[in-house]
Amino acid sequence: MAKVTDVDVRSHLALGLDFDDPIVALDRAFALREWFGVAKVGHELYAAAGPSIIAQLRDIGYGVFLDAKLHDIPNTVGSAARVLARYGLAYLNFHTSGGLEMLLAGIEGAREGAAQAGVAVPKLLGVTVLTSDSDTSAFARRLDLASESGCDGVVCSALEVERVKVAHPGLITMVPGIRLAGSDNNDQARVATPFDAIRNGADVLVIVRTVHHAVDPAAAAAQVFDEVASALD
Repeated sequence: MAKVTDVDVRSHLALGLDFDDPIVALDRAFALREWFGVAKVGHELYAAAGPSIIAQLRDIGYGVFLDAKLHDIPNTVGSAARVLARYGLAYLNFHTSGGLEMLLAGIEGAREGAAQAGVAVPKLLGVTVLTSDSDTSAFARRLDLASESGCDGVVCSALEVERVKVAHPGLITMVPGIRLAGSDNNDQARVATPFDAIRNGADVLVIVRTVHHAVDPAAAAAQVFDEVASALD
């Protein structure tokens, strides 16, 4: 078997940049680029910085996951996805609770927008159940909606990854709620360590407070990286 490379490991790690100051976010992204290949931009940073943050992160060397969780009437989601896909995203997501018609409109819009801009279509993900929610009764239906609509993958906790891979083996799993052993779960109800999540089949781990709340963010990032490398090897 080929040895796992640093590039391989980084492709499995998304750095969540949940900051309201784009300068702070870019400084942190630059400082930790050795360990992460993807940068997650959520509502807070996008509201503070606008779409320019996407190009700035790409210039540093990141693929960008825009954690938009689009959820509205189909026409609105399709139009928003068309615009957002023009920015050259690596990943874009929709909330599956919006239903099949909405997901289909979002996927069509993203494909049209990427084609208009001459960029690759982002990997399109369906959000299933937020990792802060202990009630996963809606998971199976939302997973099926993501698959039926043609999403490339889903956002789910590490505890649901195996269910995804059994039911729909081709779907990518983007997994938040990652914590190093012994750390605080904060507001997350369904968590896993980096090692366990990757061993369970997770494709990309979203790392936020595990690194940003650490006394030494670089050391925490290196520990996460090492766990993922070990699980992949």
